[in-house]
Amino acid sequence: MNSITIDIGRDFSSVPAGRHPEDGDFSGQEFREKVLVPALEGHDLVVVVLDNTEGFGSSFLEEAFGGLIRENRMTPQFLNDHLVIQANKRSSARYRDKVVQYIATAASLAATSQASRPKFKR
Repeated sequence: MNSITIDIGRDFSSVPAGRHPEDGDFSGQEFREKVLVPALEGHDLVVVVLDNTEGFGSSFLEEAFGGLIRENRMTPQFLNDHLVIQANKRSSARYRDKVVQYIATAASLAATSQASRPKFKR
């Protein structure tokens, strides 16, 4: 299996923040577009480690992970099969739970409002 591990704190920024690039450096959109989507397109399994940061704002996490469904049209099943969110520290576990919540919410909204949109295919 072709896999990659992305440690946000080491591979992207120890202080990720904001939704969009205009909100400042190291935004959720930047992480999704420049790191996460290319990894998902090029690997069978992507493990994202949430440790080693000073924390996450909800806007960063929602844009980075909810945006996979909303903007990149990836399906919840695809993400379930190819994306693992890892939180090894107790302080990071709540962020993992938020990521799961943001993906589920984006999937629910996409199912009700955009049922006819084409789905992401690798």
